Amino acid sequence: MLFARTRRLWAACLIAAGLAAGLASGAAAWQIEPIAQGFDTPWAVEQLPEGGYLVTERDGRLLYVDGATRHAISGVPRVAARGQGGLLDVTLPRDFETSREVLLTYSKPQRGGGAGTALAVGELSADNKRLLRVRDLFESVPASKGGRHFGSRVVEAADGTLFVTMGDRGDGETAQDRTTHNGSILRISRDGSIPDDNPFIGQNNIRPEIWSYGHRNPQGAGLDAQGTLWTAEHGARGGDEVNRIVKGSNYGWPVISYGRHYSGAKIGEGTAKPGMSQPEFYWDPSIAPSGLLVHSGTNAPDWKGNIFVGSLKFDYIARLGGAPLAELEQIKTEETLRVRDLIETPDGSILFLSVSQGTLYRLAP
Repeated sequence: MLFARTRRLWAACLIAAGLAAGLASGAAAWQIEPIAQGFDTPWAVEQLPEGGYLVTERDGRLLYVDGATRHAISGVPRVAARGQGGLLDVTLPRDFETSREVLLTYSKPQRGGGAGTALAVGELSADNKRLLRVRDLFESVPASKGGRHFGSRVVEAADGTLFVTMGDRGDGETAQDRTTHNGSILRISRDGSIPDDNPFIGQNNIRPEIWSYGHRNPQGAGLDAQGTLWTAEHGARGGDEVNRIVKGSNYGWPVISYGRHYSGAKIGEGTAKPGMSQPEFYWDPSIAPSGLLVHSGTNAPDWKGNIFVGSLKFDYIARLGGAPLAELEQIKTEETLRVRDLIETPDGSILFLSVSQGTLYRLAP
């Protein structure tokens, strides 16, 4: 269902003077327009260059939506839709208009009843109804029977390689074990091969796809104007993080964390350890961060370089900026319930998916 009416929402906002000073109230205006509704557990959205949108639903459907037109796209891989797993991210590479390639991450059924995060590519037919020549570019190992922490964002880097986020699959210790893909950011080429400048190429007992490691469950990822990758990652009870990803770095999970176990017990060895990278920002209590984008500033100069992160737990969109990084604003309305994904459109507005509302919205300042 589509809505033609746009309404202006004026809401109280929170302006950050910095972490030490806390948040002070202010006033701001946002324009929020519902684009399409009726989605069942939506996970990711992409805008097609010629118009229309691709939306993934976690149970395994990839939908095409354009005005009054809506249909499921055939050819999507079979998913292990259990727990947090299913059909997850969708990304269009920069050459989509010529290649028609669509990138999908999903929880793939594996031997022994397990599942792992996989990255697939297919070519979208001219009528937007079918994925053709679908194939896996990557499949994580080892398989796990758990239903948690698939990570699963995919971002095309400035050089055309692909960053793929991997959660620890609910087994924290494996995030420090580089014989597995768990708890890592991976970097692979568009054809599924491994770039020869990855940091651990040729090292024994280290998966060569690994770009960084020591991550718990990064479900938000985006590039800034300089091509640097940023991620939003789930902590446990507290300790959700925004990280600036540096080649070869160890981000510490589960040795260091700013959170605690759900039981209240201490995690690891504290909040810092030599050789382990610190987050650029963290939340305590946890907000359950989801999608992340770094805004270009197009038609919104005050947003240039700001990081937007959705909150699944507290139902808002966080806007972060400054040095050190701080939460500048909380965009919190009746539309921002369990925000799962955010992307910036060419005109500088933000598309976001609300799981609770089952709706795709457009946000503009």
